[in-house]
Formats: sequence, C-alpha cells, structure tokens
Amino acid sequence: MLFSEIYGSYFQTVAEVLAEACDGTLTERRMTELVREKAFAESALTIPSALKSEAWPLLDGEYRSVLRHKPTMPLTTLQRRWLKALLSDPRIALFAPDAAGLEDVDPLYAQDSFVFFDRYADGDPYEDPVYIQCFQTALKAIRENRKLRVRFHGRTGGRHSIVCIPCRLEYSSKDDKFRLLTAGTGRFGTVNMARLRSCELLEPFDPKSAAPPQGHSEELVLLLHDERNGLERVLLHFSHFEKETVKLDDGLYRIRLRYDKDDETELLIRVLSFGPVLEVKAPAAFIHLIRSRIQKQSRYLREDAT
Repeated sequence: MLFSEIYGSYFQTVAEVLAEACDGTLTERRMTELVREKAFAESALTIPSALKSEAWPLLDGEYRSVLRHKPTMPLTTLQRRWLKALLSDPRIALFAPDAAGLEDVDPLYAQDSFVFFDRYADGDPYEDPVYIQCFQTALKAIRENRKLRVRFHGRTGGRHSIVCIPCRLEYSSKDDKFRLLTAGTGRFGTVNMARLRSCELLEPFDPKSAAPPQGHSEELVLLLHDERNGLERVLLHFSHFEKETVKLDDGLYRIRLRYDKDDETELLIRVLSFGPVLEVKAPAAFIHLIRSRIQKQSRYLREDAT
C-alpha cells in the first residue's frame, strides 16, 4: 500500500468530528451525521460508540476535543513523491495542476517505467505547444460556458472552421487520444484534439439551451466464466463502463455493459483479449462483429502459414 492507514477514511472522518468538537458545536446527532456522510455505511455503528465510550480517548463527556488544536493531515514524503510522479504525466499536465509544495521531492517513478502493450503508438502529441494551447482553451470554454471557434484538419486533409458549443472532453485509453464533443455544429459532433490547429474563445452561452450530443448507447450482454481470476480482471478492465453484474452460478456471471457506439471497435478488441473467459450473448450485431474479426484473423494466419 502506498499510503498509511492514518490517511484512510476512518481517520479523515474522526478528524472532521474533532474539528467540530474544537469549535464547540459537536453533538451526538451531528457526530452521527458526519460519520454517515464521510465514512462507510457500517461506520455509524462503530465510530460514534468508540468515541462516546472513550475507547478512543479523543472526546470528553461534553463532546469537547481533548486536543488543543484542530487536527491536520499533512502529506507523507511517499505521498508527495507519488503526486509528483502523477503530475509529471503529460496528460495531467494539460490541466495545469498546482504542483506547489512538491518542489523538493523526486517523483516516485518515471513515466517510462511502464510499457503499454495494448495501446496504439500514435497517441496525441501532448507536449506540442499548439496542442497544449488548443486543449487548455477548449477546457476553459467548457468550464466558463463559452462558445469556440475551432479550425482543424478533417480525415481527408481538408481544412474546416466551425463555431461550436463545447460539451465535454473524452479520453480513449486504447487510442491514447482526447476528443472534443460539441453541439450546434451540424454534422460535426466530435473533433479529435490532435486535428485542431487553433481554438478561439467566443461569447458565453446558456448551458440550459445547449443540448449535448447524444451518443448512440448500446447494451452488451456477456457471460463470464470465472477462470484464472477472470472476474477481477474483467471488472478492472471495464471499470469505466456503466454495468450490472449478476452471479448466476458458481463461477458464472452475467454482465450487462452500456457503451457508446463510437467506442465499439475498442470494446470489441477488449472483449476478444479475454478469449473463452467471456461469451457474448447480445446484441446480434456485436456477435457478428466478433465472428468477422475472428474469421479475418484466421484467414491472415493461414496466409502467413503458406
């Protein structure tokens, strides 16, 4: 574990309780509310009783803190080194995070410590000045509800200039690319950030009047045979998708997974990577894609063998 337990949920919750106790505003009811709000559901049964019984000798009988000052939670050196490593990621740097207080520590790891074998090699140019300027301008427009004028190169190399309402930024870990989702641009609903040549902030807009582009949502039904730690691997691999998992039998689970139609190819590759552990049950169109991809790979293997 990277972080000590003293920075876990229980300690953060007790720190909140003690802070109110130092202000003289803590009551039994307020303590229970804080625990339910800050900690886990079952914590309401353990933390208040431990504090009231003085098993944790931090409060007196009048719900006053035995501490002279409000508790603070300073970062350990290990935590600061971990944060320094995260902030050295060029993708995180696009958001211009505040690195104050990390100047005197070395990163816990270097970015080249990791080798990605399931990612395309032509990711976005995160350190290119033009890319950085366009990304940060688009991000500012989203945060401030302002229109954008963007100029970009299309897939065929043609130049385009449009005025759009920026809705959100999306990232594909498989492609290692960001894309800008927009409204009010006619047939242009999505623009790859790497294609942008310039971004210009325009006038504000009313977010209530701008409907974001609706994705073509689909539902994928999978049967998971829990072999070789399959359940843990699948849930981790598809953690960012909306899904429902139901246990049908020992070692057998049904997973309903919602995905955007635009991400179908990436999802297809991910499902195939699990081999026989995952069985696709629906929709029929996705099953057809699976069969076509397997047949194509089989044909390539036969051609290579001859």
